[in-house]
Amino acid sequence: MSKCVKYPRCLLQAYMHTQLGTAAMKEKEYNRAVQQLTAAISLGPFNLDTPGFGTISMVFGWNIDTLWRDIHERKCEALYAAGRIKEAVESLQAMMNQLDEGTKAKKETKDWLVDFEHRCAQTSKTLGDEALHLNKYSEAVEQYSAALVLDPSQEDILIKRSEARAGMAKWKGALEDAEHAIKLNHSSPWGYERKHAALHGAQDYGNAIEAFSAMLLKLENSPDPVTRKLRQKYLSPVDADRAIQRAIDQSFQNFPLRLIETTTGHLCDRDERINTFKATPHCNKLISSMTTGATFDHERIAEVVKNYFQYAMLSHRWEGNEPLLSVVRNKSVYDLESLYPVTKLQRFCQTARDAGYNWGWSDTCCIDKTNSVEVQQSLNSMFDWYRDSSLTVIYLSDVPPSSKPGALAKSAWSTRGWTLQEFLAPRVIRFFAKDWTPYLNDGSLNHKGSTMIMRELENATGIAAQALLDFRPGTTGVRQKLQWASTRITTVQEDVAYSLLGIFDVTLRLNYGEKKQKALGRLLEAIVSQSGDIATLDWIGQPSEYNSCLPTDISAYETPACALSFVRREEMETLVSGLRNSPTVGTMALILYNKLDRQSPPRFVNHRLTLPCIVFPLTALEKQNDGPFGSKLYHATADGLEGVEINTADKLIPFSPARPTYQEFLLVRPCSRDLLAHIGPPVHPPPEFDAFTEALLLVARLKQKFAALLLVRERGAEYRRVASDHDIIAQVRDINRLTDIRTIEIL
Repeated sequence: MSKCVKYPRCLLQAYMHTQLGTAAMKEKEYNRAVQQLTAAISLGPFNLDTPGFGTISMVFGWNIDTLWRDIHERKCEALYAAGRIKEAVESLQAMMNQLDEGTKAKKETKDWLVDFEHRCAQTSKTLGDEALHLNKYSEAVEQYSAALVLDPSQEDILIKRSEARAGMAKWKGALEDAEHAIKLNHSSPWGYERKHAALHGAQDYGNAIEAFSAMLLKLENSPDPVTRKLRQKYLSPVDADRAIQRAIDQSFQNFPLRLIETTTGHLCDRDERINTFKATPHCNKLISSMTTGATFDHERIAEVVKNYFQYAMLSHRWEGNEPLLSVVRNKSVYDLESLYPVTKLQRFCQTARDAGYNWGWSDTCCIDKTNSVEVQQSLNSMFDWYRDSSLTVIYLSDVPPSSKPGALAKSAWSTRGWTLQEFLAPRVIRFFAKDWTPYLNDGSLNHKGSTMIMRELENATGIAAQALLDFRPGTTGVRQKLQWASTRITTVQEDVAYSLLGIFDVTLRLNYGEKKQKALGRLLEAIVSQSGDIATLDWIGQPSEYNSCLPTDISAYETPACALSFVRREEMETLVSGLRNSPTVGTMALILYNKLDRQSPPRFVNHRLTLPCIVFPLTALEKQNDGPFGSKLYHATADGLEGVEINTADKLIPFSPARPTYQEFLLVRPCSRDLLAHIGPPVHPPPEFDAFTEALLLVARLKQKFAALLLVRERGAEYRRVASDHDIIAQVRDINRLTDIRTIEIL
């Protein structure tokens, strides 16, 4: 039993605390009022039937009957006035638990209760809204919770508290509030909106998408036209899926046909890779996040798609019984019996996976070599696949671990034909030794950034380090690219040409069985036809049966391009000045310039090379002496040329005007557009630097030494190149002989 039952003085103390609390409230010292009223409540409850209470009430005129209720009400009001709304609501709950039923049933109690609850609820909601607007989520949750204690059926407050809890990453509580709101009003879309947000935050993307779809349905079916119009603010998951599919289709235009999923080790074609992606949280997260606006973030879609579908490529040397597609299909590479070279494929997949890539490609098992169409597509696209890869893993199976610098140059990998594009094309490469440790223990993410390794690669390939970094495919620098490939070997002879398709960015119909000469001839034909570049004619060796202006083997390009002395600009301008004073030369120069300007570029038709040339007929051919390795040295006389020496193993029959030959020999200078490109005027060119000056520059250039081709007439207007085993260097003696320009057909 409370001591207040035994000692009426407790009532006196409580009454005094109440009076002090009331006085503090009048002075607006609400926190002090709360202290006094709390002290009064701690002395209760009061038993009004206790003897003596009635006497005290009569003597002092106190209203003992309502004192207990009054103390509680005044404490609630004090807390409310102090802005301590949550405590006010808690105090109200305590009051209702302690009042007897008779007191609760009184009208004045009910009236005050209704008014106070309304004031608390409105204030809590207002304060919660202000806190939410300022992203003070914890404060907002506190205020909304206070309002919901008074009325748990307030749907709008539940939705706002869900938003505030989501702002705190309290996804479970946010979801509970959203689901409660949905139960209260199943037809409202906003509970579903908050449910979507909570599920998305909790990374339950599949259910988040379902909740969002339900929200859209509620918007569409709303009886309120304003609410229905809000549907236009959102994109549907179906729309998001279509946008993602478009991004995938765009990415897959240059993707390999088949890749290995590095986690499972299974081969996947295009559709399987797409289905795998769409089953991942990555895709559902993207769909879920793309629906809450009126436009798609296409950059983010492209980024997510790109990141997921990034792949690594393997560059290696084929060794023995490599696992083909038929071995790996419908199996995991990790489940194959771990015998070399299967382990090479397994370690590659592990390396790609550890580097963060979901997909890997190996030429051993990712091409169906029984399908000629697929082989054709793959070989024509392979350069681009390496170019677009995120990483190319280069495995040096013959380089022991902890090797010293220089081992790369000794590896068989650096001699193979296919590997040329496999280190030129990628932007990121990493070399691995036999035990799959990084070469030279270089753990950097891109060995193209390693000065030491790039220097080794330069020494191993003869390709300048800067060219390795800045390589661009295409038909520029044709002669240099052919020299890079000239010493490399392939197991299949046609691959000498097919392995260079991406290097020159040309496409050929593959025909295994056509032999090396024809494959190389078709490649060089495509390069000339595509670029008009006659650098492919600059070689030393035996002529091809495909066309005599092309070599029988790519090794003919191993000798550097014929390098003649470079004439400085000042020297060239001096020559021009000398020519300018000759009206005859000036007239001839303009005629020559215009003739060359009208020439069509060189081209191949039916294996025949149609080549515009400046022609110098041979008038005499005299044998001088025998050269090394069975070659013979000839002195040639040609109209307009001087000092022509021909060193060749070809058997040429000497002739002269006194001893004519039935054969017609021509020395020709092949024409190309770069002959017409002047050396460039000064920054402020003088007025006399005009078309006439350019024509004179052309003549001055043509007076310099050049590499000539020796042609012999075969039949009609068709010629064949001979004496191609050494350079033939000629120089113009008589510039008046430069006007004989023809387009010659060469077999």
